[in-house]
Amino acid sequence: MQYSISKKNNLLEGRIVLPASKSISNRVQIINALSCNFEPIKNLSDCDDSKAMQSILNSNTNSFDVGHAGTTMRFLTAYLSKIVGEWTLTGSHRMKERPIGVLVDALNSIGAQITYLEKDGYPPLKIFGSNLTGEAVELKGNTSSQYITALLLIAPTLEKGLRIKLSGKIVSRSYIEMTLNIMEEFGVKSEFKGQEIFVANQAYQRIPYVVEGDWSGASYWFAFMALADEGKLYLDGLRRNSFQGDSGLVPVFEKLGVKAQFSKRGMFIEKMAANCTKLKFDFNQMPDLAQTFAVCACLKNIPFHFTGLETLKIKETDRIFALITELGKLGYVLTEPAEGELAWNGERKAEEENIAIETYHDHRMALAFAPIALVRPNVVIDSPDVVKKSYPNFWEQLKELGFEVKE
Repeated sequence: MQYSISKKNNLLEGRIVLPASKSISNRVQIINALSCNFEPIKNLSDCDDSKAMQSILNSNTNSFDVGHAGTTMRFLTAYLSKIVGEWTLTGSHRMKERPIGVLVDALNSIGAQITYLEKDGYPPLKIFGSNLTGEAVELKGNTSSQYITALLLIAPTLEKGLRIKLSGKIVSRSYIEMTLNIMEEFGVKSEFKGQEIFVANQAYQRIPYVVEGDWSGASYWFAFMALADEGKLYLDGLRRNSFQGDSGLVPVFEKLGVKAQFSKRGMFIEKMAANCTKLKFDFNQMPDLAQTFAVCACLKNIPFHFTGLETLKIKETDRIFALITELGKLGYVLTEPAEGELAWNGERKAEEENIAIETYHDHRMALAFAPIALVRPNVVIDSPDVVKKSYPNFWEQLKELGFEVKE
């Protein structure tokens, strides 16, 4: 299936109710399961990842398939390792290509019993759940924050708690801090000093919880506004003092011509003049937004040099390769100056005819390229239903703003 997206004018006006944060939803679901908290989570994300987590946590079987849900795979690996029983955890073909050895090694070092059913270092996994003692693990600082979060979520339930020692540069620190902040909302204290995180053995409190709106989801509307001729949108569901690292997008998008103003329940964004001739930014704390900014900067003809993208190659797809390839179809010559970097110096080539943007089973590819409709309405997007992973009603909201979305 393909979608062709167009709009009769480049004016944006309306109200967008943002999806609930997938990152927060899945963390809270694990916490509730660990504390046997049956209080319903309000505004729980209805995306595929969160549905997969909810289904598995409520399942009566011992064999689980997470599909493409990366956070679900990582969080459940840690969770199931301490739930007494014998469990099998697998996923899609792409999931079987995404490494998990760092997390498995860390868990096995504190008493878990996890083995590989196919290729060493990759799902599917056989997990023999038992009571874990905990104590200490050592990880590289550039390890995926999802591995670290998976360990942190179970840390207070371990007999000796858990001390995580991180070596080298710590990437995605904001996601680690988000996890610790959410844990604190449930009564768990922690220490994050220098290169070490310590969580003592303690009990999660059972509390009602409301999940805030997703800042990653908000980023796509910022991109639409940056490319519009004029407009004003209200983004419902955002918090001013958010735990989400992606909330750091506001000052960056201001350079690209989007003004933001908070209200009690959300934020107004409107078009303004861009004040940037070249965008240099370290995405260490919000790597999931690199696709959004790369596409937006190219379409605004603003050269860029992005760093802090070390984790992008082990996401739903190799996002560095995907961006270079798909933006190349549009005539933009992107490069990878070094590991974890992406750049465009303004070089152009002839664009292809009848362009179809491949999404690589990656929801963020479809979402990041959607704003292209305001600049090149003849471009189509392949497999647009991948947005269900994080933003199920995205295309319907586009229609409500006056876009024509056709198969």
